[in-house]
Amino acid sequence: MLSRVAERLYWFGRYLERTENTARLISVYSNLVLDLPKVGFVWESLVNITGFDAQFKQRFSTATERNVVKFMFDDPACSLRACAGSARENSRTTRDLMPNEAWEKMNELHYLLKPDLSGRINRSGRHEFLSQIIDLCLELTGYLSGSMSRKEPYYFITLGRNVERADMTTRVIDVACLNLMGRQAEFDEQDNILWMGVLQSLNAYQMYRQQVQDRINGPEVVAFLLKDPAFPRSVNHCLAEVASSFKHLPRHQPALKAVNRAKRAIARAVTAELLQTQSLHDFIDQAQADISTTHNKLSQTWFLS
Repeated sequence: MLSRVAERLYWFGRYLERTENTARLISVYSNLVLDLPKVGFVWESLVNITGFDAQFKQRFSTATERNVVKFMFDDPACSLRACAGSARENSRTTRDLMPNEAWEKMNELHYLLKPDLSGRINRSGRHEFLSQIIDLCLELTGYLSGSMSRKEPYYFITLGRNVERADMTTRVIDVACLNLMGRQAEFDEQDNILWMGVLQSLNAYQMYRQQVQDRINGPEVVAFLLKDPAFPRSVNHCLAEVASSFKHLPRHQPALKAVNRAKRAIARAVTAELLQTQSLHDFIDQAQADISTTHNKLSQTWFLS
């Protein structure tokens, strides 16, 4: 396989996952505003999770609901439209390696997001619109999972999906903890709803309740999202999937070493101690650096050679 083809497949996986994640975040944060209208940091937090704070401030002076949703819908660099467009372009040039149904679903997603989205910014109809995006992403992922041979093209897409998932999960945990840990006791009831929102933003609420049969609390949520080996959006599980995909590709040793280092760091973490000592933010920064190192090793091995 040509290195440029492998790279396009990898970035297709990343951008498709990013599109789904962004739609989930907007939907969950819209519901949080209805449940907790007096919590002021909700929309600013959504911008922080994306990591595009500077780009947002260039366009808007305040992080109101309308400004943030407009930014997330149509910004040329990081919006739903931009991510879906990048996913489509990468799949267009590699479509002969994918099932035809996947390309058809990719086009459906592209044309859903192509028109003027200003009418979707208001709350009326926003939930249905976002649900359509999420459903199309899931259908597309299902076609890839159910119809692609387990060969190099499939594994590069899987790498992109899981690197992106691990990165997004660490971002959600980081922003949630910066906002929620150490709040005063009178906010306990609000915190329960906010931590539920954190789980829902990663589609993790039901699986968390099955695993942790107790009231929702910050330390348990963080431990579940970081370390659970069975939940497909936990950082631990995503890194394990990355390591497994590496083993199916040639010359994988440097990249495999990098992801194994990241996995060991997650396994050694004692989340209760990190939360008590207020050092979770530094730990998440290091985890994100480890994920970035894994991406760089992957790129050096297969895309730049």
